[in-house]
Amino acid sequence: MKNFFLFLSKNRTLNRAAKKWGLRFGANRFVAGESIDEAMAKGKELNDLGLLCTFDHLGEFVKDEPEAIDAAEFNLRTLDAIHRTGVKSTLSVKLTQMGLDISRELCIANMRNILKRAKQYDNFVRIDMEDSAHCAVTIEIFKELRREFDNVGLVLQAYLYRTEQDLRDLIPYRANLRLVKGAYKEPPDIAFPDKKDVDANFKKLIALSLEQGAYTAVATHDDQILQFTKNFVKEKGIPLDRFEFQMLYGIRTQSQLQLVKEGYTVRVYVPYGNDWYGYFMRRLAERPANVAFVLKGMFR
Repeated sequence: MKNFFLFLSKNRTLNRAAKKWGLRFGANRFVAGESIDEAMAKGKELNDLGLLCTFDHLGEFVKDEPEAIDAAEFNLRTLDAIHRTGVKSTLSVKLTQMGLDISRELCIANMRNILKRAKQYDNFVRIDMEDSAHCAVTIEIFKELRREFDNVGLVLQAYLYRTEQDLRDLIPYRANLRLVKGAYKEPPDIAFPDKKDVDANFKKLIALSLEQGAYTAVATHDDQILQFTKNFVKEKGIPLDRFEFQMLYGIRTQSQLQLVKEGYTVRVYVPYGNDWYGYFMRRLAERPANVAFVLKGMFR
């Protein structure tokens, strides 16, 4: 089932159809809306519950320059809206949406514009990690931007064999990292095929990132990983303001609120926009319970 939904996530015909359907069939459980205003309204609701946000304007693997420029402009308007409304949120951006597959120069130019606007508002932008084919160039671009901007961060994926070395290479950059398991379909010569190995590597990366002193976002819904992080920071005396937990919008909301009650910083990854199809398919691939929820919604 996981492979089936990951396969569907890359189907361009279904993606085009999904944009016409709108957020039906349960997608609105995981996507905060199609417009910036809808996203800001959801962000305000989350803030009122004690949760921080990071907004992600959905879209990836852009193939033409005007679309990449439009996507960058949409992110600039999102930063304007965050500043205008006072929603406590950062921004998450995918480099393929900024035109990476068209031109590295176009992508970097778009990112510089976004980072300058975020800097103007004293805000922060995190570069999302995509599939393994884009991993090396994403890290290279992050390093280039990091030399110029102090308000840019990166995501690293625990299921890739290479990630431990990538993290070590980033130590001199004092990189603000979000650590995740990873949600793309990858072959066993690139990524750990077994969950237990991914979990073990995830814990190793969390410990390494926290010990090297940079701010660390642990993005997981896994109770075992959550407890490991709690135990580790307590054992090492790491202050609560040196890390945060991150979870996805619409998933384990009660766990998010419980962590806030315990005194931890929790940030919710809030996707929005009409290009929701690929993201939605990956959420369905992660847990069969998500599929059941959607099927119930369709029958209702």
